[in-house]
Amino acid sequence: MTKSKKMLALVPVLAMVAAACGGSSDGGSADDADGGAETTVEADATDDGGDATDDGADATDDGGDATAAEEPGEAVDQTQAGDLTFHMITHSDDGPFWSVLKRGADQAAEDLGVTLVWKPGVNDAQVMVQDIEAAVAEGTDGIAASLPDPDALVGPLQGAVGAGIPVITLNSGANDYQEIGALTHVGQSEDVAGNGAGERMNDAGATKVLCAFQEQGNVGLEERCNGLAETFGGETVIEFMGLDADTTEQQNTINAFLAADPDIDGVLGVGPVIAMSALRAAQDLGRDDITIGGFDLTPELLEAINAGDVAFTVDQQQYLQGYMPVLLLFLNVTNQNTLGGGLPILTGPGFVTPDNASDVIELSAQGTR
Repeated sequence: MTKSKKMLALVPVLAMVAAACGGSSDGGSADDADGGAETTVEADATDDGGDATDDGADATDDGGDATAAEEPGEAVDQTQAGDLTFHMITHSDDGPFWSVLKRGADQAAEDLGVTLVWKPGVNDAQVMVQDIEAAVAEGTDGIAASLPDPDALVGPLQGAVGAGIPVITLNSGANDYQEIGALTHVGQSEDVAGNGAGERMNDAGATKVLCAFQEQGNVGLEERCNGLAETFGGETVIEFMGLDADTTEQQNTINAFLAADPDIDGVLGVGPVIAMSALRAAQDLGRDDITIGGFDLTPELLEAINAGDVAFTVDQQQYLQGYMPVLLLFLNVTNQNTLGGGLPILTGPGFVTPDNASDVIELSAQGTR
């Protein structure tokens, strides 16, 4: 009875995945969450969406008597997830991309009745190292971590695995999670995403593209630009154009770069903020001939796509990158489940274009895209 009851307890959990992937979250906008400070989400451990004394069995489930007595101590307490604490340690800043990812993680914690400790590194790998080491020392039940700087982060995460703590990488880390010994990686293949962006620049007729990135040392952003160069038929120029934290400087830097090289007729911003900086820079120069592409979603970028000012953005579905690691850690700890078969679980790339932007805008307003 113990094993069968435990498996039955997982049925509503899997139903939650479908609901979370397709439904709304808290009705807020995509940029109203505070991704820049530590938060802890703890759901009511006594509420799992049903009667904790009802295991859903009837007399036909196993051919036995549903009222048969059980051995003392054999029953599984379906509220035991309330004792689990998972840490999500990322290079998150307080921008709109990470607020949606955090909302997915928070929703998973609420759905599953676990405690989630959110630790944003604000693009500082050393802060992430300290947070990983602290989580291990605290005896966390699982770690979900992004991997923007493998040189700094692989070692500490290997230490967590060596301490018996399950680890899942998310967002960045598709090429390094196996070295860590992580259960899987949840995200997109950044070079494949860049390949798709290059093909769309070809379709738009661009001949020289600036791949503008906003964070130095982030291997994922480098892979996006390198992927673009692999499939784009023209010339690719890869340059750092300033941090998202100062969009005025970022826009001015792009403006100067475009003014100095009038042959550039395409700009790929490998983030949503820098894509909008590129659009404004092109508009300031009166260059409506420049094809603008981006990565990820913000309400502003989606509106620009819907208006036809931006050709496309690559969608990696960051809500799932928050939700799925919490779910996968829960299933591993409670039922020794793994997913992926040794391969990453891909959430992208998809593309938002003027053809589907209006639909995605509605979901973005609900905070899940």
